Amino acid sequence: MARFEHTVTVAALDRAWFEEAAGAMVGLLDASREREGVILLPDGRPVDGLRLLKGRHLQAGAHYGGPPRGPGAGGVPEARETGAGAREAAVLREWRPSRSIEVETVLEEAPLSVRMRIRLREPSAPRALELSLSGHNPRGGSLYRFSGRGKADLAAWWAAVDRPHTAPPAARPPVAGRAVHRLGKARLTVTPRPAEDGSWQVSVVLAVRGRWLLRPVGAVALFFARGPLARSFREAVETSAGEWNAALAESTPSHGEALRAELADALTEPPDPAPASA
Repeated sequence: MARFEHTVTVAALDRAWFEEAAGAMVGLLDASREREGVILLPDGRPVDGLRLLKGRHLQAGAHYGGPPRGPGAGGVPEARETGAGAREAAVLREWRPSRSIEVETVLEEAPLSVRMRIRLREPSAPRALELSLSGHNPRGGSLYRFSGRGKADLAAWWAAVDRPHTAPPAARPPVAGRAVHRLGKARLTVTPRPAEDGSWQVSVVLAVRGRWLLRPVGAVALFFARGPLARSFREAVETSAGEWNAALAESTPSHGEALRAELADALTEPPDPAPASA
């Protein structure tokens, strides 16, 4: 088994603002309505890039996708095109804002098909986020199949960062996930603790091991590739931390109606186009 660990310092997220934003977002969507497939917010503006394809809006079994394609956009709505040949569709499995929200998405991008389920518990003041996924190549065998499962216990996360900075880290990581493939297994954990200056120190641990008769072969391969893998792991963690810090540095948290208006704008305005490459 190979084990990689790296700790980064990130800016702290204000819990009160996070829960207020989550509640405002859920409230906006819960108050939305559907008209001829278009999802409208309470102020009448349409949600960008999202249409109801089948079922009743905000009812279990409702299918959502992108807008119609083709000249004049008069065609039948289809799953969202997310890139060259990629298609994504979403099915609402549960919508109970006071208890849980669950969405299943299917992404097909040749040659892979990936199915993912996300469940948010107590959405108005999120308590836990659960994720499961599976993927396969329809034309491939078991080597082209993988699955994974993870959970972010948000209540445990807030408890961990509310401890004195001199206290030991939480015994159980608030964030944990597992991935399984025929050739091996991987387990990822994320454990935060408060720093003296009010920021968070986040430790990320990745453990990888081979499976069955391939375990000795995997051990040899990991032995020779350990250095490059460790560097790639550290770089990935550092990059994620940098993006997190940059996002918080650029934001000015708002509250009340101002926050609600910002979220409504984010839902109804198309994203900025990616800059053209030189």
